[in-house]
Amino acid sequence: MNKNYIIPNEWSILEEGFNKENVKSSESLFSIGNGALGQRANFEEDYSGSSFQGSYIGGIYYPDKTRVGWWKNGYPEYFAKVLNAPNWIGIRIKINNTILDLNACKVQKFKRELNMKEGWLSRSFNAILETGEEIEVFTKRFISITHNEIGAIKYAVKAVNFSGEITFSPYLDAGIVNQDSNYDEFFWKTLQIKEGKNNACILSKTLKTGFEVATAMEVSFEHNSNRIKIPQEVLTQENSISYSYKVNCSQGDVATIYKYGSYATSLNHNSDKLIDVAFKNVATANKLGFKTLLAKQKKSWNTIWSTSDIKIEGDIKAQQGIRFNIFQLNQTYLGTDSRLNIGPKGFTGEKYGGSTYWDTEAYCIPFYMATKDASIAKKLLMYRYNQLDKAIENAKKLGFKNGAALYPMVTMNGEECHNEWEITFEEIHRNGAMIYGIYNYVNYTNDFEYIPKFGLEVMIGVARFWHQRANFSEAKNQYVILGVTGPNEYENNVNNNFYTNYLAKWCIEYAIESLQKVKNEYSEDYDRVLKKANLTEAETKQWLQVANNMYFPYSKEKQVYLQQDGFLDKELIPVSQLPNTQRPINQKWSWDRILRSCYIKQADVLQCMFFFEKQFTKQELERHFDFYEPLTVHESSLSPCVHSILAASIDRMPKAYEQYVRTSRLDLDDYNHEVDEGCHITSMAGTWMSIVQGFGGMRVTNKGMLSFNPQIPKEWKSYAFTINFRGNIINVYKSQNNCKFSNESGNEITILVHNEEVKLPSKQLILISI
Repeated sequence: MNKNYIIPNEWSILEEGFNKENVKSSESLFSIGNGALGQRANFEEDYSGSSFQGSYIGGIYYPDKTRVGWWKNGYPEYFAKVLNAPNWIGIRIKINNTILDLNACKVQKFKRELNMKEGWLSRSFNAILETGEEIEVFTKRFISITHNEIGAIKYAVKAVNFSGEITFSPYLDAGIVNQDSNYDEFFWKTLQIKEGKNNACILSKTLKTGFEVATAMEVSFEHNSNRIKIPQEVLTQENSISYSYKVNCSQGDVATIYKYGSYATSLNHNSDKLIDVAFKNVATANKLGFKTLLAKQKKSWNTIWSTSDIKIEGDIKAQQGIRFNIFQLNQTYLGTDSRLNIGPKGFTGEKYGGSTYWDTEAYCIPFYMATKDASIAKKLLMYRYNQLDKAIENAKKLGFKNGAALYPMVTMNGEECHNEWEITFEEIHRNGAMIYGIYNYVNYTNDFEYIPKFGLEVMIGVARFWHQRANFSEAKNQYVILGVTGPNEYENNVNNNFYTNYLAKWCIEYAIESLQKVKNEYSEDYDRVLKKANLTEAETKQWLQVANNMYFPYSKEKQVYLQQDGFLDKELIPVSQLPNTQRPINQKWSWDRILRSCYIKQADVLQCMFFFEKQFTKQELERHFDFYEPLTVHESSLSPCVHSILAASIDRMPKAYEQYVRTSRLDLDDYNHEVDEGCHITSMAGTWMSIVQGFGGMRVTNKGMLSFNPQIPKEWKSYAFTINFRGNIINVYKSQNNCKFSNESGNEITILVHNEEVKLPSKQLILISI
């Protein structure tokens, strides 16, 4: 049963009424961030109920020692964890010496709003304490885009039915732990606590990795909208510092605290300057003031939305869903720091360690290419190029040689740090996603120069891996790839996963094709790369022997490629025949039962057809969709978007819409019953693709032209989106009867609409009847 408590709204995520059962889910859904740091929507005041505290800083991690029952050669020594950072948002509230705790008082008129248009989070509620006092509370906070080391809070308390004392106790707490720690370790060491007048700072250091972070706060106050100064009382403990400020209020008075917080890290500043930088940041914030910072925040988000918004008319839940996905993607990564990447949970939780997966190349790059400058997507590719040496080390640990590269399934710094054998050793299809990301980028941006300068070295390392990973089968007289896990992680240690074999063949062929083009057009780079990689023509011929003779399991009877050699040995019972009491199977069934079943966690063969759609006929796409989709349980967040796009491409609009709703509201409606652990950030890029590539039918042709085949679900009146294609800003509008295209750029551009050429003059609107 999905959750259904989020109120539909075009621009906001809204919650009304306080339900303790929804606290952790809402902490995920209402998370805020700015691409450099972020936090779950924890309450500022004390809360004794079930909660998942979380504040995170991009790039700050800890190598949590691997915990397995049976150690195997090649296992990573650690699982990298994005650390739960020192808490700066805390404000203990006392009303006449009674602590405000929503778990211990009567809560009325509770409302929470995440305003996605302007980038802020607010709460309002009335609380009746055990001692009878009633207060009205209003809070608003945000993580600044323009000042990306700063956050700001406004916390106002109104004395509804009493006169008395309201005490604000803002604090910093560095005694923080990760909920997913393998050995229940503390990951932080407090080095210094420094107090000041209305400001404070804690300097902390991560164990093992040695990152240093200065966490600072500065506060100011208002009484009935008038600035006031209040004496402070100080309480310093081993890992925390707290100040207390008392405001005497008459009935109806409002007391307000403004709290500004900052993280200054050794990633960006000299260690001996961190405390000074953090203090300077909060002083700057306090001087600017909450209203000025908020105005800047609104302006920043207006700029972001101007190139990334998708408008849907006639379906408010669909509109809310896509904007939530776009909002979270921009909160997670803005491309300002090439050392950072996109974790599956972003800044909303700890699951998956917050590290980088293959999701970035497979799903996220198209979003950042089309909604921002191409340089942002290029930084994601450079992240992998800069870690090529580590990928070669990873492969070497598993017995590969001669510069073969295996990119990690999970990483912070290029080292593999995933500690499940069926993933670490077997889910090698991730290597192909690295190359597909390069192909997708070059195809979309026309920046082929990236390949001779950087990408070719990655291609060579990956091609060497596939050449060595395949082996020749005398029985089949072809090359096979044994003992793998495909995207469908409900099968492990299978032979000849179709998607993996296809990627291996394609990666080699694309590397050979690129080598030839670089040789012809970039001779100096060609000589440099071949010398650096010690690559010979004889070796590339050996690669081609594998690519040209790759085996693909196929059923002549069903006329489909098989997910792996033994797939038809399974009992093929459609998902529709599974009782609801058995779903999701990953929470109801034993792992043994799942592995023996026919059920597919996410697109596998269909993932291949999504990537390489042009290589298959529409009839082939239909046959494979009709065979595999009924067996798919969609228990991966990455599944619905691919099925939505493919369904649209074969004119199955009801199915495309069904899967779009699922992917766009996966977290908002908690389809997978796990949103309390954090949101599914990388799959949100797939939601964007579901509209742009699915309903909009946007593709780039082999000749480099932009092509559209727009369709619209019957549930919608219209939709509109904007894309940046090679510097051309194209607006697309589709209603039930018409389609409009406009070009905001200075140059005329020709596009294809339903395979017909359409010239888009600059600053003009073209109406197409459909």
